[in-house]
Amino acid sequence: MIDNNNKPVNRRGFLGSCSRFIAAGLGAISVFKFGGSLWGQENGQYNPAEHNYAMGIDVHKCIGCGRCADACKRENDVTREPYYFRTWVERYVIPSEGETVVDSPNGGIDGFPETVDKNDVLRTFFVPKLCNHCSNPPCVQVCPVGATFASRDGVVLVDEKYCVGCRYCIQACPYGARYFHPESKTADKCTFCYHRITKGLPPACVEVCPTHARVFGEIGQLSSPLRRFVRFNDLTVLKPWLNTKPKVYYAGADGEVR
Repeated sequence: MIDNNNKPVNRRGFLGSCSRFIAAGLGAISVFKFGGSLWGQENGQYNPAEHNYAMGIDVHKCIGCGRCADACKRENDVTREPYYFRTWVERYVIPSEGETVVDSPNGGIDGFPETVDKNDVLRTFFVPKLCNHCSNPPCVQVCPVGATFASRDGVVLVDEKYCVGCRYCIQACPYGARYFHPESKTADKCTFCYHRITKGLPPACVEVCPTHARVFGEIGQLSSPLRRFVRFNDLTVLKPWLNTKPKVYYAGADGEVR
């Protein structure tokens, strides 16, 4: 992780710097209102032990605009080259006969081309993908130096200072959510925009979604927008048989979603 001065921050300094930055904010209250609920911190203090973050994605609402992937790259300084993404959008094309076709040109940022034969297509839908911030993350288990770790607020992070670039975590991730950063030569992935959520702000992808297909919040908190999403939708997670206990919940994703 890189701070605002482009200097590497170690694990302890990473969490500590977040709280110090907020505390220095003139004692202001950092609050984000979403869907009528109050979500944030008071008195400029942030305690990771008091939070447990997760994300919901409504497949029915996703229009494949790619604004989430673009906003993520801009917010987190992800290289603009293709194949480097913290989040991306996949299109599923289900034909009347044959195998389902899945594509994601440039992560969906530039949109999707027309299907070759519309008459042969039963249905098409879009599925945003990202790190699932598993409660039982295999990436953490295989890291030989402890650079990949789960924070106390349920976010899986990578300490760039400790990472040796072995790529074990990239291979271990069953969701293809990690990549090898071409400049830092370390593993990189979605962090739920940790530098934002610790200040009471939503992840960039959530903020820019025009259809509110992405919902971010806290597990178990009554005022969290995620609680309403969980209550009123039949949810699934990706590859549940792996027992990774993902914390990205999908509504409207059927068995075709991989």
